[in-house]
Amino acid sequence: MLRPKVPTMPTPTGLVSAPAVIEPTTVVQHHPTPAPASAVSTGPTVQLTPGAVLALVGGGTAVVLVVGAVLVSMLLAVAVTGASVAVCALVIRSLITSQHRR
Repeated sequence: MLRPKVPTMPTPTGLVSAPAVIEPTTVVQHHPTPAPASAVSTGPTVQLTPGAVLALVGGGTAVVLVVGAVLVSMLLAVAVTGASVAVCALVIRSLITSQHRR
């Protein structure tokens, strides 16, 4: 009743093909020719003017200030929520203990 039954491997049915013969192949290494060193980049170049640098610094400062304000407000929300939960717990504990005294 509690003895495990070992499954038996069924015999294959249908056509059984012989295993394929794999022939070894030779490995040929190709050495790529190096690119000429005098290739000139045709992409556009970025030239920073003093106005563009000032705009980048101003934009970066604005992003840092906005992200900082968001993070500080989230931290403040968590702190206020934790304080209110603590006050509620104290009030409930006080109500429960005052009921047991009466």
